[in-house]
Amino acid sequence: MSLATLHDLMVHELKDLYSAERQLVQALPKMSKNATSDQLRTAIDNHLAETEEHVTRLEQVMESLGESPRGQKCAGMQGLLEEGKSFLKEDADPDVMDAGIIVSAQKVEHYEIASYGAVCEYARMMGHTEALQLLEQTLAEEKKADQTLNELAEGGINALAERDARDENGEPYADSASDSPRRRAVSKSNGRTRTRR
Repeated sequence: MSLATLHDLMVHELKDLYSAERQLVQALPKMSKNATSDQLRTAIDNHLAETEEHVTRLEQVMESLGESPRGQKCAGMQGLLEEGKSFLKEDADPDVMDAGIIVSAQKVEHYEIASYGAVCEYARMMGHTEALQLLEQTLAEEKKADQTLNELAEGGINALAERDARDENGEPYADSASDSPRRRAVSKSNGRTRTRR
């Protein structure tokens, strides 16, 4: 694809976002399945529904520009999701897993926020009012998803992950990955427990 104008760049970035969102639709259920916090699982599931809507909106935006959304693979999102997928295979304490899932999800959100911010500005500059309205709606949802993840992390998940690395006296375990009581309980049950928070 030749990139001679700002319009060309906008179409290029929109195709990239379309691929990114479609990849994310496939990845979010795996993140949700591995989360042990009910609140985190709910946040991921809610954002999956929004992400499916983002795909539809991008199709509408591209139609309004007379372009196809297909034909490009977002390597950036592919890399972020591969990294997240690799993390899900780690032998992690359940609370540490939740904290790590939040980090992975926020990396994705920040990538999307940067991309949607750029295409919103391009649409504004070129007077694509319909496209701008749809893109700004998605940008607001991406920012809200990032804020929700931040609130979950700061509201208890990070503290739970840190707590699991300490004994009843507040001292770090010699090998916190294997010695925490919660970790031993999970190991005995031969799998990750579903805690209710």
